[in-house]
Amino acid sequence: MPRRIAACFATVVLLLTTPCARGEVTLPAIISDHMVLQMGHELTIWGWAEAGEEVTVTLMAEAGDPKATESAMTIASAEGTWSVKLPPRTKVSLVDLTIAGKNTITLTDILIGDVWVCSGQSNMEWPVNSSSNHQEEIADAKHPAIRLFKVERSTARVPQTHLEGKWIECSPESIPEFSAVAYFFGRELHQRLKRPVGLVQVALSGANCEAWTSMAALKTDDDFAKILERADKAISDPNQANNPNRASVLYNGMIAPLQPMAIKGTIWYQGESNAGRAYQYRKLFPLMITDWRRRFGQGDFPFLFVQLPNFVSEKTKPDHPAEPEESTWAELREAQSKALALPKTSMVVTIDIGDPRDIHPKNKQDIGRRLALSAMKVAYGQDVIASGPEFKSMKIVGHEAHIEFQHVGGGLVVHGDSLKGFTIAGADKRFVWATARIDGNRVIVSAPNLAEPIAVRYAWGDNPDCNLFNQSSLPAAPFRTDDWPGLTMQNK
Repeated sequence: MPRRIAACFATVVLLLTTPCARGEVTLPAIISDHMVLQMGHELTIWGWAEAGEEVTVTLMAEAGDPKATESAMTIASAEGTWSVKLPPRTKVSLVDLTIAGKNTITLTDILIGDVWVCSGQSNMEWPVNSSSNHQEEIADAKHPAIRLFKVERSTARVPQTHLEGKWIECSPESIPEFSAVAYFFGRELHQRLKRPVGLVQVALSGANCEAWTSMAALKTDDDFAKILERADKAISDPNQANNPNRASVLYNGMIAPLQPMAIKGTIWYQGESNAGRAYQYRKLFPLMITDWRRRFGQGDFPFLFVQLPNFVSEKTKPDHPAEPEESTWAELREAQSKALALPKTSMVVTIDIGDPRDIHPKNKQDIGRRLALSAMKVAYGQDVIASGPEFKSMKIVGHEAHIEFQHVGGGLVVHGDSLKGFTIAGADKRFVWATARIDGNRVIVSAPNLAEPIAVRYAWGDNPDCNLFNQSSLPAAPFRTDDWPGLTMQNK
């Protein structure tokens, strides 16, 4: 665009993203009464004031114990922004926070505990009042040390500094419309760790992964050129102004305003909207994780994610004469698993608790529990079995494929009479249903009339019939030993 127009646009952007200079000190919505501040991390407190205004922030125990008080002073910038950093608090406590400039703001009922960002699309957004056993769950939701913050929907072309929402105490009155996955995860952590938990819900139905990823990150890889092209076209289309699936718009509106905040980690449930581009997701999802970690500035904080469950009525079963089919959802699950190469990540397998008739399975309790197990291991360093069996290696012995597993959790077990869900192929790359049996920490796979197998798949389908678990009753992760082109390799 011409320079003059570009300069005007930049001025408009500045006005939209930076509060006007004012005499009074103001704070972002995420810093308020009833909030949770992250234990064990340096704490950033930020806001706005008149340019040049002196701002003092003081954090103290509720009883006013001077030994538990820290203060920091700063001067508001020419743009009217300010921030201070306070030393980490290492113990669970109830504190007050004062911010003093030309005016004084006093915040009360603040807990020192753990803050988790809970993000994704509709299965993360899915509320408690639509989950299994919701009436009892709501009635029992009396947890004053669990605090909830729901970020209101916001799309933006450039990173924002403001968002809408408020901290509230978890109660039967506040929990019904809050994320079920986030709540059941947070409740499990609270009960296990006996510490406050802050849950920040940042989710939107139907949202794709690129909408949650910064534009700067997307521009680093040519594989995302078409994503950027679609975003550029949307800018000039008034019908696309509020489309939440444009590149970076949810990152700009809902994630960027949170990033000065110290957090414990993130839980993530998303992927359905990217299933048609599953092969691309192999790069896109790890890029988003790395991007968030860099921009929050806290190193490799724990990032725990839910693998897509089983969905769609079963098209084929091992006793069905039809051949096993390809599946975009299977490819997306595989793409999700590639993110485990990043440090401090964990994947919750849900291939056993989906609903073939509903893309929103109502059993969010087990998902929350499994995410909490992952957190206990990855975020809190506890020696717990947090995942089911995962493929380790394959060895061909005659006409059999010997599959080795890790994370067997005391041993492999079958839920049912016999193992299901395994397919096997030879050099013609044609998969057939296989016979499988457990032998220690491995599974022996074979098929009649297949003398020279070269590849095995397990639970490869939209809604596979599969039943391999470990003794902790955690399901084996779907896998394949081949890397043959699937349905989504060319989709961008």
